[in-house]
Amino acid sequence: MPLPESPEREELHTRQILMRSYRRRDGLYEIEARVLDTKAQPFSPPLIESPIPPGAYIHDLSIRLVIDEWLVIHDAIASSDSTPFAVCKEAPPTLAVLKGEKIGGGWNKLIRDKFKGAKGCTHLMEMLSPMATTAMQTLYPYIQHRPVRTDENGRPLKIDSCYAYASHRDVVQRIWPMHYTGPDVTEV
Repeated sequence: MPLPESPEREELHTRQILMRSYRRRDGLYEIEARVLDTKAQPFSPPLIESPIPPGAYIHDLSIRLVIDEWLVIHDAIASSDSTPFAVCKEAPPTLAVLKGEKIGGGWNKLIRDKFKGAKGCTHLMEMLSPMATTAMQTLYPYIQHRPVRTDENGRPLKIDSCYAYASHRDVVQRIWPMHYTGPDVTEV
């Protein structure tokens, strides 16, 4: 169901985020992200002599993570093609600290710790979280045969990790009936 109609309004800002993934011939995978920011009116960031015209990129930033099927990062490359400040173009090499890290539980905390404060570009950092989701979506067809990860009691870690996998929902009842906590179908 689409969003309901809005009252008359004026567009001010557009942020486009595009994620793509690729399988390479060498057995590795690439997850690419790009963010584009534009304004509908001229924009004057601090220290900029002439305004950025409407529709011109304020940010045009890209990241490529090279990963293996275990979600280990082999390379992290970024580019900052359009930025409001010249110094922003110096930030892409900071992503090199991700080499050797693994996408998985604790990923967002790892990102916050690695790029805390002025250690990296906020906008590049923001793309890393959905890139992890894109990586997992990309690899699922290739790794779905692996055993389900469980806790010490044998309960799949996926349970209660999101709305659909809530222990009381139909998805869990159908995939892992022994861990279903919703109403018994015979009781309804």
